[in-house]
Amino acid sequence: MSATPLAFHAGDISALARSLRTQLADRPAPPGHLAWLNMLAKAAGCRNFQHFRAQAEMRERLERAAPPAPEPVADPAKILKVARCFDAAGIFARWPKKLSEQRLCLWVMWSRLPVSRVMTEKQVNAELNQNHSFGDHALLRRDLCELGLMVRTPDGSEYRRVERKPPAEALELLRHLKAKSGANL
Repeated sequence: MSATPLAFHAGDISALARSLRTQLADRPAPPGHLAWLNMLAKAAGCRNFQHFRAQAEMRERLERAAPPAPEPVADPAKILKVARCFDAAGIFARWPKKLSEQRLCLWVMWSRLPVSRVMTEKQVNAELNQNHSFGDHALLRRDLCELGLMVRTPDGSEYRRVERKPPAEALELLRHLKAKSGANL
């Protein structure tokens, strides 16, 4: 037998146990090593251990041959369109109609919140009001929480920015706004 380790996964442990019980009931003597391998392979849905090993080797070969997933590319037209929601100084001036554009704008607002700091609702409102001019900090605060970019206690007394990696489009929008308004962002 080969000493190559093969991963074993059973989708349903109960079905695995039933299959093994049935197979053991048909045997007059305790099974040997190869018999155990065959029983486990059958319980996992294969014909025998050789079939199980061939499938595992094929999966491994396919995983090695598969190209890595490409990094998502930001759509330049969308970045320019969303950037129009911000004025020349980088202040969020207009709430977009499309949800995907709103989310990109929320990433910008998220990037301007202090890192690793617990804030009160009043402090969060002050941070948001410094960075937007359309007068609806409650909308921004609520949507930041719903998107998972900020968390709050159930009573709303404490807020905290959640550290996450922004998507490629959000990073590109941040770069564009920084270049557009200078280094003061």
